[in-house]
Amino acid sequence: MTPANIQVWSKKGVEFIVESNAGEAAGFSDELYKDAGAAISTDRSEIFAKANIVAQVQSFGANEINGDDDLAHLKPGQLIAGMMDPLGSPATAEKIAKTGATAIAMELVPRISRAQSMDVLSSMATLAGYKAVLLGAGLSPRIMPMLMTAAGTLQPMRTFIMGVGVAGLQACATAKRLGGVVEAYDVRPAARDQIISVGAKPIELDLETDSSEDKGGYAKEQGEDFIRRQQELMTAVLAEQDLVITTAAIPGAKSPILVTADMVKAMKPGAVIVDLAAERGGNCELTKLGETVVAHGVTIIGPDNLAATIPHHGSQMFGKNIETLLEHLLDEENNLTLDFEDEIVFETVVAHGGDVPHKRMRELLGYPAIDLNNSIDLGESVDLDADDDTEQKEGGAS
Repeated sequence: MTPANIQVWSKKGVEFIVESNAGEAAGFSDELYKDAGAAISTDRSEIFAKANIVAQVQSFGANEINGDDDLAHLKPGQLIAGMMDPLGSPATAEKIAKTGATAIAMELVPRISRAQSMDVLSSMATLAGYKAVLLGAGLSPRIMPMLMTAAGTLQPMRTFIMGVGVAGLQACATAKRLGGVVEAYDVRPAARDQIISVGAKPIELDLETDSSEDKGGYAKEQGEDFIRRQQELMTAVLAEQDLVITTAAIPGAKSPILVTADMVKAMKPGAVIVDLAAERGGNCELTKLGETVVAHGVTIIGPDNLAATIPHHGSQMFGKNIETLLEHLLDEENNLTLDFEDEIVFETVVAHGGDVPHKRMRELLGYPAIDLNNSIDLGESVDLDADDDTEQKEGGAS
């Protein structure tokens, strides 16, 4: 959270403890957090000991640096909210449940209108799509716009976006603003109008796509025959491109291979691929996470956490997501209320009361189905008085 996000809730009586230097890389000093009403702590374990609600960017499950240490500090009744990679590592929910803490996995925020301002995946994907174009253009031997000069006409860069979710649409818009010739493809038929809306040209392949989208608007995993046919048709399209940005991801599954080694071989020398699906194995067969590979004269970039390379605005967007989440969870007296009849709570809480209430997480873990109406007190108000020596404001959260 940024100082501005904290100030909103400090004025409402919520107390904040911020880890020292947490905002330094984003341009937010400890002094700015103090001015916003927060206390600063140099002891990470102290924060877990005192806080009723712990907000993180990467929580246990997604945090490979000190996530295990954080897990050891969780306590019954405490709420932790952050990205946890729940579908990729479902055991995360099981381990948190054993601590008695409640966990909200921010990746699972449903894509409904009233939850848009909490949707961290969309926030981070917006920045990743923007930065991918800059990254690819910076490594290309060509410039993006067409220029007519005394030394001759320079043809515009041909840019192709594969997968037009939030990141893909932002990539289309950014490349178009920079003057490139932009084309895009998505397996979902509904994406055609979205592509046109940002100034790109939709590429249509002769494929059956009626069942390509799930109820959340994400692309569904396709069979081998579909992917093989898609790759065959796509080879000719890729051969004309100067910059290719791939964004296709399936929640909780390995990214589909859209660009094979043979397809890379057929591309122009000097072409660049930016694979935004690198963290899940990549859409290009030759992608290596966190590395830049040159194969057959084509540069292939596998960026890791692109949003973190824009820390100021990344923090601003993520902070607003958390600020809005608190608004959804805290009542007028700043007490935490979990209403499991509410779709946002139902879809995001992966651990609560020593159990895993989330339907899909239970399926992934092999747990039997439960009746939430009988197992959870719907609309319960959680006692936020931490079992420690710190003083809490009456009825308030920390």
